[in-house]
Amino acid sequence: MSRHILVTGGAGYIGSHACKVLRAAGYVPVTFDNLATGWRDAVKFGPLEEGDLADRARLDEVFARWKPEAVMHFAAISLVGDAMRDPGTYWRVNVLGALNLIEASLAAGCKNFVFSSTCATYGDQDGVVLDENSAQLPLNAYGKSKLAIEQMLGDFGASHGLNSVIFRYFNVAGADPEGEVGEFHRPETHLIPLMLDAIDGKRPELTVFGTDYPTRDGTCIRDYVHVMDLIEAHVAGLKWLEAGQGSRAFCLGTGRGFSVKEVIAHSREVTNRDVPIIYGDRRAGDAVSLVSGSERAIRELGWTPARSDLTNMIADAWRWHQSGNYSG
Repeated sequence: MSRHILVTGGAGYIGSHACKVLRAAGYVPVTFDNLATGWRDAVKFGPLEEGDLADRARLDEVFARWKPEAVMHFAAISLVGDAMRDPGTYWRVNVLGALNLIEASLAAGCKNFVFSSTCATYGDQDGVVLDENSAQLPLNAYGKSKLAIEQMLGDFGASHGLNSVIFRYFNVAGADPEGEVGEFHRPETHLIPLMLDAIDGKRPELTVFGTDYPTRDGTCIRDYVHVMDLIEAHVAGLKWLEAGQGSRAFCLGTGRGFSVKEVIAHSREVTNRDVPIIYGDRRAGDAVSLVSGSERAIRELGWTPARSDLTNMIADAWRWHQSGNYSG
């Protein structure tokens, strides 16, 4: 009997990698995506159901058709600058969409829920390796909307027996080493693909936002985790729920942060090319330094960020970038 998992945002960067790993683990990933930022060609490992999380009737149809045993929820809007300018859209899309999804899942009797959250729920806590007990003090509507969903999951767990695993992580990088899927956003906002575009002439230069942060080289610092490591954790979280171990939150990271300038330096080593750069002002809502530990995930899920070396992540991304599958 097929074991279906509903993957919201399965046509996007992280979601498409999730579908590949789920398929390899013996599940049938059913992508639910409105294709606003994802792309149809990335849905290679299971069926696609087009729809929007705002459409409760459509969600009910999909749950009735596939009867998924769990939900893996990636679909969201996530641009910090937009969240500062237009917070209402973030509350409407992320929070109301998640509410529809949770209620549709419960109505269908599906009570296992894996949620892709963010360490942006912690805000700016410079110099601290963040863990599950760190205070959650988000700076913008993106982080606040994700925190609200975490709290919503807790409420529905208490009232309706919904079991959830929550993953908080920062910058996801790299690509499927086999080259079937990779990182491509519309519009592109992530540092590594923007940098590779600039190296490859697909854009004139890379803009570095802010050089006056109180860091070792003036640029902000982030923790990077390989997308395949990240998804291995999500599958481990799914198995955690299947084993009846209850709701739990996990941070995912390496415990080490890299500055923007350090990422650029690594890219030169990997590609043997220079990055054309211009410098801009800081963006509102950007934290100085965000670094996430993962001791709980290592201890309880048996997870390890085995591929999450920065040079390795850039090399996998560069290989994807140069492949015929890349359409940037």
